[in-house]
Parts: sequence; structure tokens; C-alpha cells
Amino acid sequence: MSLDIYAEQLLQNWEHPHNRGKLENASISWHEENTSCGDQITVYINVKDDKIDDVKFEGIGCTISMGSASITTDYVKGKDLKSIEKMGPKDVIKIIGVDPGPSRLHCATLAMRAIKLAVLAYEKKKPDADISEL
Repeated sequence: MSLDIYAEQLLQNWEHPHNRGKLENASISWHEENTSCGDQITVYINVKDDKIDDVKFEGIGCTISMGSASITTDYVKGKDLKSIEKMGPKDVIKIIGVDPGPSRLHCATLAMRAIKLAVLAYEKKKPDADISEL
């Protein structure tokens, strides 16, 4: 696929997001903000058998952050918690198919940062050094 097709996918997910909303009785929720631009996201995750059974998000932000949140939440459904713990910026770029560059990387990784921190909190683990890259 060309870069234009991936950019179109990101735009489509911003215009028609998947998994938008709130999960009542979520196993865990987590709120994150990108203080440099004001993007905000709250993720709601249901965990079953050490896997993400369902995930939803609420948020406000740019096309990159909200489009990435839609794509990322689709991706993590069914994934085991251990694999989520290991994810970093390169994984997010691969998932969304677009490298937003250094100035917009935090927009693209905001949802994954929230998901990863939620998973770590659920497991009662401290964030690792990789979390600062998201």
C-alpha cells in the first residue's frame, strides 16, 4: 500500500472511529493527555483470561491522535497483556501505517500510551523506561 492509502485510513478512522464510547464496569480505565497540544484520551478496558477482551475510548484531539486511537483499539482487542507491555512507538507506527514524524509522534502514540499504562496498573506493575517514548 502506498503512504496515501495509509493516510486515508487514518483520516477514515478519525471521521468514523471504531470503539468510541465508554465501557460500563470496565476492568480498568486510564486517562492521558498530550500537554504539548491538548489532545486527551480515556481508555476503558475489559480484561478476560489475561487478554484484552474489549476496549473503548473517549477523547478529543487531532486527526492523528483520534484516528490512531481507533486503529490502535482495534488492534489490541484479543491481545494478551504481556504483548501490550512490550509495545513501543515503532509498533504504533507499524499498526497505523504512517510515520507522523518526531513532532507528531506523541499524537500517534497517545492511545497506546494510555492502553499500556492501564495494563500496567491493572497488573500492579510500575511503568518501564519505554513508556517515556510513547
